[in-house]
Amino acid sequence: MTSPTQIGAFFDLDGTLLPPPSLEWRFIGWLAAQGKIDGGHLAGWLGRFAREIWRDPDGAAFENKFYLRGVPESLADEWELLLGAGSRCYFTAGVERVARHQAQGHRVFLVTGTLGPLARAAARCLPGTVEVRATELEAREGRWTGRVAGEHLRGEAKARAVRNVAALHGLDLAASYAYGNSLADLPMLEAVGHPVAVNPEVGLERVACSGLEAARPGAAERAWRVCRWKPGARSRGRHFISASEPR
Repeated sequence: MTSPTQIGAFFDLDGTLLPPPSLEWRFIGWLAAQGKIDGGHLAGWLGRFAREIWRDPDGAAFENKFYLRGVPESLADEWELLLGAGSRCYFTAGVERVARHQAQGHRVFLVTGTLGPLARAAARCLPGTVEVRATELEAREGRWTGRVAGEHLRGEAKARAVRNVAALHGLDLAASYAYGNSLADLPMLEAVGHPVAVNPEVGLERVACSGLEAARPGAAERAWRVCRWKPGARSRGRHFISASEPR
C-alpha cells in the first residue's frame, strides 16, 4: 500500500495557482517601472528571436531571456518583497488545495516554466514546504546572461521533471496528483494517476472531457477532474472531491 509520503502533488503556477498575468510578466513590469530594463534589453531579445526563429521556433520564444541580459540577480530578492505583499493574488481555492495535500502528508511541488528565482519566491508565499522545479537562468558574476541554464520547463520537460522527482523521492506516480491549465502541462498531467485541469484552456479542456480519444498514445486511462478556481473564491466544500482525492 502506498504511504502518504510516497504521494506527490505537482502544481503548475501561472494560470493554475496564480491568475494572469504570468509571474514573469509581473516581474518584467516591475523591472521596467524601476528603470532596470529599457529599450536596449528589448532590442537584445528581438535580435535573439530573429536569429533563432527559423532554426528553433520554440527556443526563440521560450528560451530567449535576453531582456534580462546584464540584470543583477539581486533584483529578484527586491521583487520578492512586492510578491509577498501581494500573495493574496493566488487563487484561494488553489492555496487550500496545497494545504489539503500537505495535511495528508503528501509532498508538494511547483513544476513551472516560469523563472526559478520567481517560482521560489512564489513558493515561499504558500503554506508549508513546497519544493520547486522551474526554468533556471544562467548567471555570471551576479548578473543574468539572458540564457536559460538547462531546459525551459514546458511540455515534455515538465513530465521529465516529475519523473525525476519521483525517482529521487520514491514517489508513486500512479497515486500522485498534478494540476495544470494548458496543453503545455499535458505531459505532466498524463504522468500521474490523478490529473486535474484547472481553469483549462480550450485545448486542455477538450482532452480532459474526451478521455482516451484525445490522450496521447501510451497514456493510461484515468478519470480527469476539472476545477474552476476564481480569485478570492474559497473551495466549495466537497464539490470537486471524490473518494480518491485529498480531503
